[in-house]
Amino acid sequence: MLQGLETIVLLFFANILMTLAWYGHLKLNQLEGFQHWPLICVILLSWGIAFFEYCLQVPANRIGFDGNGGPFNLMQLKIIQEIITLIVFVLFSMVAFKMQLHWNHLAAALCLVLAVYFVFGFE
Repeated sequence: MLQGLETIVLLFFANILMTLAWYGHLKLNQLEGFQHWPLICVILLSWGIAFFEYCLQVPANRIGFDGNGGPFNLMQLKIIQEIITLIVFVLFSMVAFKMQLHWNHLAAALCLVLAVYFVFGFE
């Protein structure tokens, strides 16, 4: 149980960093002084953030993988990671970019919940 919780917490923080690395530069571009950064600088900044994301993501997968004594098989790890990624992204887009949820976003979330049911419900 503890390994599963540790895996999910590490994945959550890894995905915060991943979202910042992949999409944070879009918000950064709107701030004073960052509009004219060359693309290579933005890439290097994103890589720097992604390094720390990997420092959390890799241990999370090693701890959670049933082949290493964890509670999740490979498919379950991937589905958990995707759900966390989307939750973090939705929160990020709502906070940083003031985006609003619409019915189709909620329908997509329902599909993800069904994916979790199918992956975990028939093991």
